[in-house]
Amino acid sequence: MNKLIVFALGWMSPVLLLAQTNEFQQFDNGLIYSPETMDKLSHIVDSLNLKYKSCDLDQVFYSKSQTVGKIVRMEGGAIRKALKDMENGIGIENFKQRYPKADIVDQALIIRSQYTDYEDQEVVRFSEVELNGDYGLAIVKSKNLEKYQGTLKGKWIIRHYEKTEYSEATLDAFFISEGFKSQVIDDKYAFKIGYADCLIDTTTTKFKEDLEEGWVNLPHDWWSLPKQQQKNLLDQLRSTRVIGFCSQDSRPRQHAVNIAMLSAETTNWGVFLKAHLDIMNDRFERASDGNYAWGARKTYIRELEELQIDVTNLLLGISMRVENPAQNHYYGSIYRVGRALSETQNRAKVEKDLLDMIQDVDLDDYNRVLAYFLYYNYLAYFEDESLKSQKLEQLKKAVTALPKYIAEGITID
Repeated sequence: MNKLIVFALGWMSPVLLLAQTNEFQQFDNGLIYSPETMDKLSHIVDSLNLKYKSCDLDQVFYSKSQTVGKIVRMEGGAIRKALKDMENGIGIENFKQRYPKADIVDQALIIRSQYTDYEDQEVVRFSEVELNGDYGLAIVKSKNLEKYQGTLKGKWIIRHYEKTEYSEATLDAFFISEGFKSQVIDDKYAFKIGYADCLIDTTTTKFKEDLEEGWVNLPHDWWSLPKQQQKNLLDQLRSTRVIGFCSQDSRPRQHAVNIAMLSAETTNWGVFLKAHLDIMNDRFERASDGNYAWGARKTYIRELEELQIDVTNLLLGISMRVENPAQNHYYGSIYRVGRALSETQNRAKVEKDLLDMIQDVDLDDYNRVLAYFLYYNYLAYFEDESLKSQKLEQLKKAVTALPKYIAEGITID
C-alpha cells in the first residue's frame, strides 16, 4: 500500500544533505527540546489546562458545503454544441442521450468552498473528492459569485478550454443533482475541533505581518540571554520568511524549531505549538521534508505527548474540515497527520476514534472520507506487516458502512 514517488534531484551541497539527514539536535531526553525547555513547556501546559476549563467548547460547527453530483468530461468532438446546451440548462438525462460518447461519472462527492486567493480575489471552488488519492476535478469561479451560491440543484458548473496547437478542446462540468447542504457537526466532534482551537490559541499567529525574506542566526548562547533579548530575538524570527532553495533545504524547518524553542523559553505557548505543528505538517513555502530526512524521529509527535496534552483530540481536531472555522484555525495535512499518528503512544484510541468516524451515519460524508484517508495513511507507516494486514481488514470492514457510492469507489490494497 506504500506508494513512493522519487523525483530526479539536481546538484546539492553535501553539507546541506548532511544537515537534512541528521535533521535536528536531540538532547539526553531523546527530544529536540532540552529538559529545561520541556520543563518550561510543562508549566505552560499546567496553567493552560486551568484556562482550558473556561474555554468555550459549545461552539456549533457546520460541515463543508457538499453534495453528490455528476461529472461530465469531453474532449474534442461536439464540445461547442454541448457547452451551449449546458449553458441553456439541459437536464442530465437529455444530455446523456444527446452525447452518448461523453465520459460521465454518475455519483461523486463535490465540495464547495469560498475563500480569498493569493491575489486577494474572492473565489468559489468546486472540487471532486477523489477516493483513491489522485487529483479530482476542480473548477474555480471568480466572477458573478452570487450565481454559485445557494443549493444549485439542477445547475451546471462548467470549465471549458478552447483547442490550441498543443491540445484538443476540453469541456469539464459538474451537474448538481441534489443541491449543496451543510449540516451541524455532532458535539463529540465539535469538542475535538474546539479543543484544538483552544489548545493552539487562534487569537495569535506564528508570524507577524509584513515579513521580510531572509535568515536570522540563533546565537550559540541564546538560552542564557536576558528574557527581553530572547523576546526581541523571537520577534526577529517571527518577522522573517525563510524559503527553501529546494526540497532538501532544511532552513525552513530549522527556522520553525528556532521559533519553537524561543517561544518555549519566553512562555509563548500559542506561537510554540503552531511552530511545532508546522514541523509535523511540513507546512512551509517549499516542501523540505523528504523521506531521506525523517531519520529515527520522523514527525516529533513525542514532544507533544510528553507534555501530557490530549494529542489524539488535537490532531483529529485539526484534521476535520468545517464551513465556519475560527479565524486562524489550524488545518493539518491528512497525509502528515496520519504519519504522525502512526508514532503515537495511544494507537488504540486513534484507531477507535477513526473507525467510529468512518462508520458514523450522522457525520457528513466528507469528514467520514477524511477519516478514512487519515486511517489509511496511518497504516502506511506500520513496520509490522502482519499487524498492518490485520488493521487493513478492520478498515475494509468499516468502509462498507460508508454510503454505497463512496464504498464502491474505494480501492484498498
